[in-house]
Amino acid sequence: MRKSYLLVIIIFSLIVFSYLFYKEGTLPVNKSSKETKIFVIRRGETLNQIIQNLYKENLIRNRLVFYLVVKKLGIERTIQAGDFRLSPAMDAYTLAKNLTKGTLDVWLTIIEGLRKEEIAQLINQNFNIPESEFLKLTQEGYLFPDTYLIPKQATAGAIVEILTTNFYRRFNEDLRQKAIKKGLTGDEVLIIASLVEKEAKFDNDRTQVASIILKRLKNDWPLQIDATIQYALGYQPFEKSWWKTNLSKDDLEIDSPYNTYKNPGLPPTSICNPGLASIMAVLDANENTPYWYYLSDKTGKMHYAKTLEEHNENIRKYLQ
Repeated sequence: MRKSYLLVIIIFSLIVFSYLFYKEGTLPVNKSSKETKIFVIRRGETLNQIIQNLYKENLIRNRLVFYLVVKKLGIERTIQAGDFRLSPAMDAYTLAKNLTKGTLDVWLTIIEGLRKEEIAQLINQNFNIPESEFLKLTQEGYLFPDTYLIPKQATAGAIVEILTTNFYRRFNEDLRQKAIKKGLTGDEVLIIASLVEKEAKFDNDRTQVASIILKRLKNDWPLQIDATIQYALGYQPFEKSWWKTNLSKDDLEIDSPYNTYKNPGLPPTSICNPGLASIMAVLDANENTPYWYYLSDKTGKMHYAKTLEEHNENIRKYLQ
């Protein structure tokens, strides 16, 4: 009887303790605080990572209690990536619900190799900015591929400035000096890098492809790069793509300054927006490579050749 009574007391004490523990953990860190903080949730962060960061920012009292609050509300799958204006004066329930109500900014990922029209489509989808308005302000090659956190109300001009500022930060003065030592201007590096970006699928091929392009340029050979023809042809309604998959013989005769089969030297501008790996490939390229030709098979693997005969044999082996 006495043991049963003791057990009841213990259970009751545990219930009271648990209730008080939970209740205390849901309270604001500082209910009188007037401070607000911008709290960022990055794409791919787990709930545990988010909770850990909230605790480090002194926005929640107790990590376990906040986890239980999220589970109780059933919102773990509706918490968004982005940035949020939060306050230590918010209780755990209010703060948790705020993480599901939209963000101050929008995450935007621009992958390597997109042309400006493709980026304009992304801007339109995410910010409801007309593609034509964005394109009026852009220069091909300078919209640096990266993941950005951009204000929801940003204008086309503000977005272009964010992307180009990042470009100049990444393609910095040290890299530009390295280009000068190779006898290349910054624009030439960027144009060649855009060719490499579209031609080389794998990282370990980029430098070799860049080397062959430089060798051809130095020796006044035509570049004969299919991607420049694709760029000149533009949007393909049937494929719903800006890059035509299979080029015909007639395509190779297109009258365009971007036709590197007919025109010597580089195209007048970049043909896409290359990433840092392709830019570095150009800066690390060696124009004394023994190869003059390359082609990629259906898997994207590159095959190199020193002579036209070897190149024709590669065509027979891998493309026919």
